[in-house]
Amino acid sequence: MEVGEHNQTRDERRTRSRGIIEQLEDERAEVLVNFCRLAGIEPYENSEKQTNQEECLRDFCQIMVDYLAAGHFGLYQRILDGQERRQSICDLAEELYPQIAKTTQFALDFNDKYEHETEDAFNETFSEDLSQLGQSLASRIELEDRLFKAMR
Repeated sequence: MEVGEHNQTRDERRTRSRGIIEQLEDERAEVLVNFCRLAGIEPYENSEKQTNQEECLRDFCQIMVDYLAAGHFGLYQRILDGQERRQSICDLAEELYPQIAKTTQFALDFNDKYEHETEDAFNETFSEDLSQLGQSLASRIELEDRLFKAMR
């Protein structure tokens, strides 16, 4: 492979990585907006506020699972499969991934517990679970941002 072809291939991979990162950041923002709706915090402008808590919970769970899947299959699996050639990124991903995986599992457990719940789900246990999920998502965001910064 010639130097020009190698540089073009490298640039295409990095452009693809940046696109994946941007997608994840967009999905993450949507997760956070829906988390705030679910928690009753409304720092968003929306004329169609959801009043149905069950629908809000289902929407949140779906968006959250989509975000988790996009991160896992779009970015982390790509790195784990050896498609990332920068050793510093691979080393950082190896350091961060176990912690990110814990946040993924916590979020999936929350989803499994609440995605099909009815109004009865909104009790003291739900508030505590949602609070812990918020903390887990905040940790995940910090970890992802470290990886994203290194990849850019």
